[in-house]
Formats: sequence, C-alpha cells, structure tokens
Amino acid sequence: MSSILTSDIVLAVILAVIGAIVFSLIGMVSGTDETATIAPLTLLVILLGAPPAAVFTFFLAGAVAKHMTHAAPTTLLGIPGDTMAVPLLREARMLRALGVPHIALRKAISAAVIAAVIAVPAAVLFATLLAPVADHVQSAAPWLFLLAAIGIAYASPGKWAGVVALVPFVVLILGLKQLTESYDVALNISYFLGIAVGPLIADLFLSLGPQGRAEMARKEPATVWLAPDVKTWKGYFPNPFRILDRGQTGYVAATATVSSATFVFSPVAMTVLMGEVVATRVKHGYRRLTSVIAARNGTTESTYIAEALIPLIAFGLPLSPVAAGPAAPLFNAPPVFTTDDGNGNIDNLSTALTNTEFLLYGLAAVAVAILIAYPFAMNFAHRAASIVVRYVSHEAIIAAFAGLVVVISVWEGGILGLAVTLTVGLVGGLLCRFFKIHAGVLFMGYYVAVLTIPAVLAL
Repeated sequence: MSSILTSDIVLAVILAVIGAIVFSLIGMVSGTDETATIAPLTLLVILLGAPPAAVFTFFLAGAVAKHMTHAAPTTLLGIPGDTMAVPLLREARMLRALGVPHIALRKAISAAVIAAVIAVPAAVLFATLLAPVADHVQSAAPWLFLLAAIGIAYASPGKWAGVVALVPFVVLILGLKQLTESYDVALNISYFLGIAVGPLIADLFLSLGPQGRAEMARKEPATVWLAPDVKTWKGYFPNPFRILDRGQTGYVAATATVSSATFVFSPVAMTVLMGEVVATRVKHGYRRLTSVIAARNGTTESTYIAEALIPLIAFGLPLSPVAAGPAAPLFNAPPVFTTDDGNGNIDNLSTALTNTEFLLYGLAAVAVAILIAYPFAMNFAHRAASIVVRYVSHEAIIAAFAGLVVVISVWEGGILGLAVTLTVGLVGGLLCRFFKIHAGVLFMGYYVAVLTIPAVLAL
C-alpha cells in the first residue's frame, strides 16, 4: 500500500471523527438547519485541500451524526433540531405528554443507527444500477435541471408560488454573473454560500428595521421543561436492536431500504410518508407512536445518504434536493470540484472515487458517526440539552457562521464576492421566508441560470 493511499485513509478517518464530533454537538442545538451548517463547513474542508475521500467521510459522518443528535432537542424539549426533525414533532409531543420522552429519544436514535448502516450499500447498489444511463443523463443535464427545478419548487410548501419565484432568482444570478465578469472576477462559491445561509442573512437585514426588530425581540428568556433522565441499560454503548423491538427493527429496515431508492423526492416528504405507512400497520397507540418516530428518524438518515450518494455516484450531477442543498459542495466547489470544467466534462467527487471506494469510505464514515454520536446521545443527551438551553447562545452560533461566510466570500472575490453573497443571501432568504421555498429550490435555480439558460440561447 503506497504512502499516499495510506495518508488518504488516515485523513479520511480523522476528518470523519472531526465531522462526527462537530455535528454531534451542532445537532444538539435546536434550529440548526442542515444546509446552513453542513454545506459551509464541507466547503471549507474542500477549500483547505483535503483529499476527496476525506471530504466525503467528513460530510457523511457529519450528516449521520447530526441526524442522530437532532432527536435530542426534538424529543426532550419539543423544539426541532433542524428541518428534518420537524416530522418527528407530533409523535414526540404525544410521547412527552405520556411522560416517556426518553423512550422517544432512544427509539429515534437507535433507528437512525440501523437505517444509516442499510442506506449506504443500498444507495451504492441503486446508483450502480442507474450508472449505465449516466451518459444520457449528463448530455440532457441542462433540461433535467430545468425540470428538476420546477418539480422541486412545486413540491415545496409554496407550490406554484415557488415555481414563479424561480424566475426573478434566475435573472438575479444571470445579472450578477455579468456584473462580476465585467470586473474580471469569477465567482462560484459566493453564490452557494449566499443560498446556503440565505434565511440567516435575511433575518439579519430584517433585524435592522424597527418592525423586523420588534417581531424578533423577546421580552424574557424562553421557559423550557426538560423531562427527567432514565437509563435502562448497562455500560456505555447500548445495543440498538434491544432498544427497538423486532417489529420496529423490521419497519426501520424496510423504510430505510425504500427511501434509499427514492432519491428524487423531498427528504421531508419521504420522512412523513414512511411514518404514515408504518402508522397504518400498527394498531396499539403507544407502540404506534414509538414505531412511527423510529421509522421517521431512520428515514431522515436514509434519505440524506441516498440523495447525496445516488446522484453523486451515478451521474455526477446534483439531481436531488439534498444533492442541490447540503451536499452541493461535493458536486461544485470551484476551483476544486465542478460540474462543468468548460469542456462539458464533470470533475468532482464522482470522478475522484470509485463505486467501491464510495461504499467502503461510506461505511467507515457511518461507523465513526455511530461510535461517536450514538453513545453520546444515548448517555448524555439529557445533560447536553440542559447545557445548550441554559448556556449556549444562539447569537454566538449565528455570529460564528456569519464570520465563516465573510471569510470564504472575501477569499474568493474580495469585496465583490462578499457583496454577491449578501445579495444572493438576502433575496434567497426573503424568497424562502415569504414564498415558502427551501434552499434546494434556489440551488436548482442557480444551475438553471448557469447551464439551462446558455443551452436555450444556443438553440
């Protein structure tokens, strides 16, 4: 084994550990959106020069870890840990009313472990089956992005309003591209940063006005009731197959497999759907609640893994909501990764790793995330939730990510790069806020601007 290969493996494991630790902690903080946290930090790792395998393990271990610990604030505090945790709220609230939020937490986290282990090989298998049509997909990419943008926009809560909102956003991207080119400044990352943290930028701008500031102001700290902690196992690392009963394990395995194949659909929609399917199969009230919350949290893992891996391995193009959102830097992070090198060729993570490497590094990243996030969440979630509620300032977290955005955008394009990030972020954030669309829609809009519109004009 060459020294280069050995160093890549070592770096892949190290960054998987870092990703799992960082996002295990971030997941404990309610409201930390995946796109606004995973995408910028993954982009930073890429720009720092990490090898492709290490970039992949950092992203995947971070995503898997976050979708374990996001269940802690959701079940214990009744506050969604992130967007994907919203479908868990109903069952979490009912189980908290029954006095068993700790059961809800353990069922959800244990299901995430099983689903993540299933999703990686399932996603690689489905991607391999789709690979033979990859050339046709890549040649039709400009038109596929247009269809995907319309479909994802319509699938958002905004429906047709989301579709219509794409038009001014695409025009904005085209205009900014022309403006920056007139100053001989080539920007790519700044657009992605603006889209990723758009709601944050919009809220910061709105807070500058008296009306917006009045809406966001709070007269007193929020009161949160935290249920008591009860430990029902011995040792540090519990067995997930003992936390879930045999029927629940079967439901989680089935929903994880099915949702690993449906990479083109909204991950939130798939999470809701899989929970509803399980709910129709279980009659007993208490067992139905625990089974549904387990299946849904398992689906948050499997959909994220599949929607990142299948487009990446099979096509090299971000043709899913997750691929166009949190996983976007894996596809397009110039000058390192790009979906079009100028000659119509793809040069990103999909060309840097083989299918076997995706499988092995993917399983390694999942294993690292499980070893770190699972026992941490099972043993210390109650204590960590208490610390987060009492001592962790949301303003400090916002400031940290705002600083990261400024550093990266100025690094890429100076003041003009920062201006583009703020402009895209402000407009995109307002569209998300008032037109009820999500960042995946805007990412698709970006690809329509840079790929579809030139193809249309070339006809």
